[in-house]
Amino acid sequence: MVNVENPIIVEQNYCPDDQNCHNQGRYLLCTATLAVQSFKNPALTLHIDGTLVAPSNYNVIGNSGTWINFQRVTGVSVIGGTLDGQGANLWACKNSGKSCPTGATTLAFYNSKNIMINGLSSINSQKFHILVYGSQNAKLVGVKVSAPGNSPNTDGIHVEKSTGVTIMNSKIGTGDDCISIGPGTSNLWIENVACGPGHGISIGSLGWELQEPGVQNVTVKSATFTGTQNGVRVKTWARPSKGFVKYVLYQHLVMVNVENPIIIDQNYCPNHQNCPHQVSGVKISDITYQDIHGSSATEIAMKFDCSKGNPCSDINLEDVKLTYKNEPAHSSCINADGKTSGLVQPNNCLYN
Repeated sequence: MVNVENPIIVEQNYCPDDQNCHNQGRYLLCTATLAVQSFKNPALTLHIDGTLVAPSNYNVIGNSGTWINFQRVTGVSVIGGTLDGQGANLWACKNSGKSCPTGATTLAFYNSKNIMINGLSSINSQKFHILVYGSQNAKLVGVKVSAPGNSPNTDGIHVEKSTGVTIMNSKIGTGDDCISIGPGTSNLWIENVACGPGHGISIGSLGWELQEPGVQNVTVKSATFTGTQNGVRVKTWARPSKGFVKYVLYQHLVMVNVENPIIIDQNYCPNHQNCPHQVSGVKISDITYQDIHGSSATEIAMKFDCSKGNPCSDINLEDVKLTYKNEPAHSSCINADGKTSGLVQPNNCLYN
């Protein structure tokens, strides 16, 4: 193709300049994969008008890993529409304790470059809603994610081993982390995100592997957390690791009845398996919390539970005000040093 604006386009309900196009429809899609393609100039734009629906029988795609899968592509945009993972039956299976498939991520980009996701809605994913893995220069704008608060492992957006990812102007409510940040992530920008329900915005869990890439240069700005389990969290396994977290900025955040508004947990060891009597090797440093306000659902609003073997360092608190039942909340610090400036409430418990 020569000088073609959109070489490939999927658009099922064309309706130019008509404000009454409400019959967008639902379309069953089993699985889809696009691999090893480069769309530089012009790029590939996929317009989704209506709703793409996963099979209601979770066994059809539940062990496939991903429902809609892009691998090693360059210059792809996904615009509009809704993806319905129909995950409720699988969640019920998992919550019952039965043997079930792990579930499929709704939309994933692996080892890709120059990606845009704009105005997309994802509902009721079996597992993660959106995954960006091993990729460069991805921009997610105006994304809406929705799943019940009790839906297991339904992270809204997961970023791992990727650089140059931007997430903006999005609303995420789900049963796990609104945004989760895995090892090997750098230069991540998150701005104007509303989170709730969910487990907050989490770096981790990190440190499962001894040789694990670190996380650095992460900004979370102008976000609101409503009724979530956590606000901003860093979580590492209590295991030996050469991983790290550094140069993280949390700025202009609002907490509304959040259980753990600010938390670093370096003793993550669910069910006391695979990590008893060990300490985290992940080094956490240069973390700044600036202009964070709101209410905690628990008395301890600020908790730094850092590694005995590798304490947190250079934790910076500036203009933090968190309350519990309209009274000043409390803080807890273990193996953490840093400094404060401006008003800091709860009272500082860091050592210098």
